[in-house]
Amino acid sequence: MTDSEHRRTPPAGKSSVRLIKVPEDRAGQRLDNFLLGQLKGAPRSLVYKLVRSGQVRVNGGRAKAERKLEAGEEVRVPPVNLTEVGEKTPPPANFLQRMEQAIVFEDARLLVINKPTGVASHGGSGISHGAIETMRALRPNMNLELVHRLDRDTSGLLIMAKKRSALSELQALLREDHGGIQKRYLTLLAGRMPDGVMSVDAPLHVGLRQGGERHVQVNQAGKPSLSHFRVLERRGGQSYCEVRIETGRTHQIRVHAQHIGHPVAGDDKYGDPVVNKRFREQIGLKRLFLHAATLEFALDGGKTPYLLNAPLAPELTEALDRL
Repeated sequence: MTDSEHRRTPPAGKSSVRLIKVPEDRAGQRLDNFLLGQLKGAPRSLVYKLVRSGQVRVNGGRAKAERKLEAGEEVRVPPVNLTEVGEKTPPPANFLQRMEQAIVFEDARLLVINKPTGVASHGGSGISHGAIETMRALRPNMNLELVHRLDRDTSGLLIMAKKRSALSELQALLREDHGGIQKRYLTLLAGRMPDGVMSVDAPLHVGLRQGGERHVQVNQAGKPSLSHFRVLERRGGQSYCEVRIETGRTHQIRVHAQHIGHPVAGDDKYGDPVVNKRFREQIGLKRLFLHAATLEFALDGGKTPYLLNAPLAPELTEALDRL
């Protein structure tokens, strides 16, 4: 089987069983992510269902979704009716154009976007077109993979890898303690943060609420989490801050901000509804004021530096100006 056959999109309707040998450049990739690349347009929930039911096999045996594949292994990909799962429809043309305009950096290894608020990093849970699915539609001949994720309501830098080697190196940097990738966010915190600089070292635990919604709280049983807040400017009794995080936990900045009594402006999950209402009415803020502004790292063992920046969205700049 040729390399191009490995990447071929299955036809609409019922596909047939395929036995696919893992190519060298996919070695180390998780089984679920490998399948998402093979079943273009299939939602993540369907991929997990196929794996759990035993329809996907690796070297003839059952495997878990998180299993890391090795070059040369044989993966059985079952027939899937993509028409039935409603994923045949491509992203709308105006959304494709909006996401094309969101690209802030691209080279042979990486594609980086300034993700708009309200756009999920990937599809699933009723979301047909996340950022990665949309960029794959825009770059059909590339094998794009998400390097990391951003909350749906958070805007800013989202990195996708074009090459397996870049994905592996970046994910290794993400796992490093004290920041193999330096992350800088901009946020507006409700109220006047008493000190100009504050570090929050508070473990975070991810729980589930009724309906499967994730809710994070400070809990000693949670994972270590460290955030550094620095006030850039005080406006209208509020604190416009830079935040640097050394860990990348779910909802980390939002929960740490709530923990110190100064939740992120416009945060419907962890913020104050009364304060958020005031922000909407007085400065027109209708979204979460949290933006991934800067990412800094180096590839090739530290030899090739990257410094990526994404400007604040106009609605955030305008909200600041009204304070």
